[in-house]
Amino acid sequence: MADQVLLLAAGVSVGLLLLLLLGLLICCLRRKKNEQNQYQELQSSVPSVPPCSAPVILVSQGCWPSSSEIPFTLPPRFIPQNIGDLTNDEKEEKEEEEGMKTDTRRDILAHRGSLSVRSWYPVGSVLAGLYSVTPLNEVVAPPPGMATRLCFSVEYRHGSEQLMVSLLRLGNLPPRFHSNVTLVELRLLPDDRRPRQARARGTGPDPEFSDCLIFQVSAVCVLKSTLSVCVLSVDKDGKRHAVGRVLFPLERELGQAGRVLWRDLDPEQDTQCSELGDVQISLSYSPSLQRLSVVVLKARGLQLLTDAGVCVQVSLQTHAQVVKTKRSCEMTAEQDPVFNHRMTFKLRLQNLDESCLRFELQQPNDNRSEPPSQLGVLVLGPFMYARGPQLQHWMDMVNKAQKPIQLWHGLRKAT
Repeated sequence: MADQVLLLAAGVSVGLLLLLLLGLLICCLRRKKNEQNQYQELQSSVPSVPPCSAPVILVSQGCWPSSSEIPFTLPPRFIPQNIGDLTNDEKEEKEEEEGMKTDTRRDILAHRGSLSVRSWYPVGSVLAGLYSVTPLNEVVAPPPGMATRLCFSVEYRHGSEQLMVSLLRLGNLPPRFHSNVTLVELRLLPDDRRPRQARARGTGPDPEFSDCLIFQVSAVCVLKSTLSVCVLSVDKDGKRHAVGRVLFPLERELGQAGRVLWRDLDPEQDTQCSELGDVQISLSYSPSLQRLSVVVLKARGLQLLTDAGVCVQVSLQTHAQVVKTKRSCEMTAEQDPVFNHRMTFKLRLQNLDESCLRFELQQPNDNRSEPPSQLGVLVLGPFMYARGPQLQHWMDMVNKAQKPIQLWHGLRKAT
């Protein structure tokens, strides 16, 4: 009997609990339905514009504007007060106040221009001239003159220790290079051996670049460095012709960061019009063998002093010390001799930045006891010894290991 009473009590308790849960569920559903019925329809955020008014520019939300549209916000719409509810004095004061506001608004809009919807809905105007991009030739027009000029800017960022060089354009390129492709090679001397290269986006007398090149260099070293910019012209056959070079010492010039700078190119010596003549040299270096190979190919336009033969003396120097001297065979005295003489020198890899090659074209005297006559001198080496194409030839040899680099060089007077 006691067991039946316990079972009955448990059943009643479970039933009451289920009824309570069902009642709570019904209450929640009703409350949610009432809340949904109380929602009101939101008005459109796009203002209604009378059909007779001036056009209004609507700005789409949630998207990025294209280059042809300029985003701006619309001022809130002001609803005028009902004039019928005011007294005569208040009406007059209201009309005077509205008249003054209208005149003021008209003056402002006349001064700046406006797109408006009636007098109470000013939108404002967009001055297209403020957002138009001025052509590059108007911003960085080359200064007057006949010299070839490079337009660029430099900026050093101390936080990231980066030197940023922005190449913009060249001006007054010589006519013989107008149809060629223009290249620019940048190095941070004296330690940078790997050049950064930029290619012009067009041809003609004023090719444009619009390139930004980055050098990772510490703040201590950047003030001791010199930016070397070499301009090259590549013809249809792929041959490179040196146009000129700009050496930009950063110690004195880095304070002009962000400014557009024009610098005249130092013209490279033209191999076809050298005063003392020219010599063609081929260089190659093998890091594994630590061997420097030199081939004196030929010369042209030499200003001979006697009828004796012509030879080339090549000296390997480290700092001011002559390490090794070799001499080619003696050729017939003529303005365009062909040597094709090969020489090799032992040169350690760590001495590449401290050594140079000195070429001397000589004519022996009849009296062998006297020193030979000097026809011209040429020095090929790193930044410590050479500039222009002579420096470029040496750096190309270092960067392109075991590949012969052949180039013509003009001779200069011995000092």
